Amino acid sequence: MITVLAITFVAATVAPLIFSKLGRNAFYALAAIPAGAFIWLVLQHDAVYSAGGIEEIVPWIPDLKLEFAFRMDALSWVMSLLILGVGTLVLVYCARYFKNSDHSLGGFGAQLLAFAGAMFGLVTSDDLLMLFIFWELTTILSYLLIGYARTRLAARRSALQALMVTTAGGLAMLVGLIILGQAAGTYRISAILEQAGELVGGPMQDAVTAAVVLVLVGAITKSALVPFHFWLPGAMAAPTPVSAYLHAAAMVKAGIYIVARLAPGFAESAFWLPVVLGLGLATMLIGGYRALRQTDIKLILAYGTVSQLGFLTMVVGLGRPDAALAGLALLLAHGLFKATLFLVVGIIDHQSGTRDIRKLSGVFRSSRALGVVAAIAAASMAGVPPLAGFVAKESVFETFVHYATEPDAPAWGIWILVGLVIGSILTFAYSARFMWGAFATKPGIERTPFKAIKPAFLAAPAILAALSIAYGVWPVPVDAWIQPYAALFAGKENAVDAGHLALWHGVTPALGLTALTFAVGAAMFYGRNFVSRAQAFVPDWVDGDRAYQHTIGALDDVAVWITGRTQRGSLYFYLTVILSVAFAVPLTALLVSNKPLPGNVYFIDPNSPLQLIVGIGIVVGALAAVRANKRFLAVLMVSVTGYGIALVFALQGAPDLALTQMLVETIVLVAFVLAMRSLPAELRDRTGGRLRVIRVIIGAAFGATMIFVAMFAMGARVATPVSLEFPKLAYEGGGGLNVVNVTLVDIRAWDTFGEISVLAVAATGVASLIFVRSRGDRIRTSAAVPEGSVGRRVERDSRDSATLAVARKFSDVTRDAWLVAGRTLAPERRSIIFEVVTRLIFHSMIVFSIYLLLAGHNLPGGGFAGGLTAGLALTIRYLAGGRFELSEAATVSAGTLLGTGLATAAASGVVPLFLGGQVFQSAIIEFWLPVFGDVKFVTSTIFDIGVYVVVVGLALDVLRSLGAEIDEHFEGKGAPIAEEDAAETASAGKGNA
Repeated sequence: MITVLAITFVAATVAPLIFSKLGRNAFYALAAIPAGAFIWLVLQHDAVYSAGGIEEIVPWIPDLKLEFAFRMDALSWVMSLLILGVGTLVLVYCARYFKNSDHSLGGFGAQLLAFAGAMFGLVTSDDLLMLFIFWELTTILSYLLIGYARTRLAARRSALQALMVTTAGGLAMLVGLIILGQAAGTYRISAILEQAGELVGGPMQDAVTAAVVLVLVGAITKSALVPFHFWLPGAMAAPTPVSAYLHAAAMVKAGIYIVARLAPGFAESAFWLPVVLGLGLATMLIGGYRALRQTDIKLILAYGTVSQLGFLTMVVGLGRPDAALAGLALLLAHGLFKATLFLVVGIIDHQSGTRDIRKLSGVFRSSRALGVVAAIAAASMAGVPPLAGFVAKESVFETFVHYATEPDAPAWGIWILVGLVIGSILTFAYSARFMWGAFATKPGIERTPFKAIKPAFLAAPAILAALSIAYGVWPVPVDAWIQPYAALFAGKENAVDAGHLALWHGVTPALGLTALTFAVGAAMFYGRNFVSRAQAFVPDWVDGDRAYQHTIGALDDVAVWITGRTQRGSLYFYLTVILSVAFAVPLTALLVSNKPLPGNVYFIDPNSPLQLIVGIGIVVGALAAVRANKRFLAVLMVSVTGYGIALVFALQGAPDLALTQMLVETIVLVAFVLAMRSLPAELRDRTGGRLRVIRVIIGAAFGATMIFVAMFAMGARVATPVSLEFPKLAYEGGGGLNVVNVTLVDIRAWDTFGEISVLAVAATGVASLIFVRSRGDRIRTSAAVPEGSVGRRVERDSRDSATLAVARKFSDVTRDAWLVAGRTLAPERRSIIFEVVTRLIFHSMIVFSIYLLLAGHNLPGGGFAGGLTAGLALTIRYLAGGRFELSEAATVSAGTLLGTGLATAAASGVVPLFLGGQVFQSAIIEFWLPVFGDVKFVTSTIFDIGVYVVVVGLALDVLRSLGAEIDEHFEGKGAPIAEEDAAETASAGKGNA
């Protein structure tokens, strides 16, 4: 199963490359992936049904009970048949449905194949959290597929609507899954179902009941049940192959699958039957009613799908052996006939250019083969013998007849049966309406022009229609596939015999209900004009989509109102709100708890009296920053506090923290200074009077509260700190003596990976705010720039010409400059001392940064410290030679460095999985080299290299964004340099050489 998933997702990744070579024929290549998986699935039949299932488990994070756990049993095997089989045929169909001129087919094919993989992963997952991951992956992919025609407003709106509804349900479902997993003490689905009886009737039954209801919320949103049914008809804006797969055979079946998966264990919980039967019946009736009002044949099928999903939910959720058998039988039949009908609609639309039943006429005469295929599928949907739909629906009727007439039957049983019959009548009526609307020759309407259909285009729906016939005539194999699942309900109280699927059960009440369905359904079809007039009396405000739009509109209005009163553009206001909440809430908690201060509090460490001096310096720096009237002075004083904290770390015996804090403070200081060049030098518009007093009170209260919170938090500790074991873990497990760095790259590697991901996002944000063009664009080479032009404003050229002449004479030399691009820097900005010093220390700093990187596992240093040191080296190079010097120093774009660093770190975490280990697991490798002797290499160093590269990329991005880009803005506000000047400079450069 894991192999199938891996191959599917890898193929989806390379799909765009295949389409670039093969065009739309690449769909055939993609279809080979689910086709091969389907063959593998068929070969697993004996293992699944003889051995009780197949399991594949790969540990991931055992302490968090996370693992890649997959299990193939009867239910998942049947679902996989539908997912992989229909998926293969839909991909084959796409090869003739789309045109070669569509350049976005690569992404579409990749998404459709990935969706098949996600659905396969969903139905085979035996872990609640893995199931949720695949669940949300189907949500995201369906959003992309529904919005395929991204230039159409309807497609974008429908895709967003489907995303919001199903994501909201998914979040509710996640809460339910976590509650269920915690209550059971395991996240393995098979283990939870084994103890379901104890959970439903045990001491945590209220929590379990709430969890089951929340999971059902996710299921009814995904399967488009009332009141969330409106998103599915809207999703018909997607291409027809998407509708045939996602909205008939795959995605909307995910909710049905969840109900079927949990029914053996939780069908007896308090709210299960009211939710499943009540919403299922309402959906079946509303969907069937709305299908009779549509004039678009695709929307007829869409509302018919809504109706059938309600029908399926009722059957699979009833919690009885006979219902389980009937439910899975109907699920398979529905997948076959509804996928066929959607593919037929795609052909009609493709060949005639319309789906409107008011315009379609004579299509059956134009293509009898297509009409026969559609008639088979529509008859199966209506429950006509000898087709799959008839066999499944007979079994359903038989189940609910028993449910309504048993001696201990609930009072509502008969009403549920009546509702099912009415829903089936509506199904027959809209099935007939579909066939008439799509294929009949209508009086007064011109015959619809219809292109000839190639056999390859008709193959997929024809195969599905043939399977509907085979299933109906010979249901024995399907019965054998489903019986093991139905047997899961056999031990329940009042359980009945599941029975068997058969084309003929004799003259039974179920057969009588079928005859009644046909008679009344046919009457509704022939009296369709009367039905339409009756429907016209129903007010059109009863509309789920309209309710959704009003809800979203109300949320937008509230958001605008709140935003207008909070986002006022005042930094003072924002800080007031943030700091007030930050001290008021913890202070209230401290006062309510009424706990005494810890007894061992001291303000100055008696073993380190220098802390007092450092503390005074920090306080003085903070007060000076508040009182400063220049921006540069304020930033400098803030940095004094940062350097003071680094000194405190050093005095407390934490050299790693001290080194990192000092480097971070330095690089942040440089970033602030570079950014302040765009701001006025003086701090103006200071608040005074009463507002200043309020600010002082809030600031002092926040600081004092944080001090006491820290003291109470330290005093409240009752358990032994986990950090006491870190030195042992670092040496024995991480293979290093530097506890801090080993913690970052090994013990808590996930945290570090998250941090460098945030760094990459922050760098992207900075670049997007500053750069107008792509940050990957190369800066013009120094040879194409006039000497002494960089760093000078255009309006300063005529100012103090004597001074400029002296400076230019000083900088004009025939030999090579101290720095490669230093000659481009304006003379008044150059410093020969700074250039010489930069030339002397730059390479040493780079080498030292690499030393910090490699030595960090056992000595102070590491990827963060090394990357910051390299970033400072680039900063010095930039300050000495300007933006062109920075370009010469770092020829690689910052984005490339950030991506490479993240990829390196991620690879170091993923590779252990392929070697039988866990994510981010480290290995200690000892070997001997001729010069170096015995070498102890820990693989987490590779992760540290990724951290190093990310930090260097961040520093480079800041320098190019806040440095080089602002420089160019100042130099004549980005005006391009004349070509003749560039040519003159180039010739001058040759002469000097």
